[in-house]
Amino acid sequence: MSQLILLNKPYGVICQFSDHPTHPTLKSCVPLPGVYPAGRLDTDSEGLLLLTGDGALQHRIADPRWKLPKTYWVQVEGQPRDEQLEMLRRGVDLGDFITRPAQVRRIENPELWPRHPPVRFRKTVPDGWLEIIISEGKNRQVRRMTAKAGLPTLRLVRVAIGPWRLDGLQPGEMRQLEVDLADLPRLPAIGAAGRPGAGPRGPAPTFRRKRQ
Repeated sequence: MSQLILLNKPYGVICQFSDHPTHPTLKSCVPLPGVYPAGRLDTDSEGLLLLTGDGALQHRIADPRWKLPKTYWVQVEGQPRDEQLEMLRRGVDLGDFITRPAQVRRIENPELWPRHPPVRFRKTVPDGWLEIIISEGKNRQVRRMTAKAGLPTLRLVRVAIGPWRLDGLQPGEMRQLEVDLADLPRLPAIGAAGRPGAGPRGPAPTFRRKRQ
């Protein structure tokens, strides 16, 4: 069995353990030696980050050939129109590559933890929330996708990677699991809510704090 750590990475924390001149690092959240991120999450994004000290498990999670779905809740500027959602679903030409088709749907404003600093809004421009599920992990991919569709991202929270979910973890909190690497290829199909067996409108994790 291998140890896997689920961390709710706070906004502004950079995904490295070595010191950084302007940002807090994973050392501020994970007081354990010998573990490393299996994949990355942008400094200005929040939510689920997986870490392990097992190189085989790290490779299995991060390797794009396995296409582990990643589920994001994305606050965008503007009210998404049907044609914009279809553009995201079909795949978006970002210039250097074309994204694979994504699962995209509108969601109600999730009750998340406050973000520090708060999101800056334009009073004259409405906003909305999307759930976006991709199986890729290119640099700043979700932000680039929504921008290309005319929906700039205001806040981005990753709530699931494959079968692993935040499930109530608050920013900076972590949970340790034991994982059998041999079981991973036989995991059930991941539905649009980012959990095994869930359909496109299956239950999603809830956080009982007011949106900031």
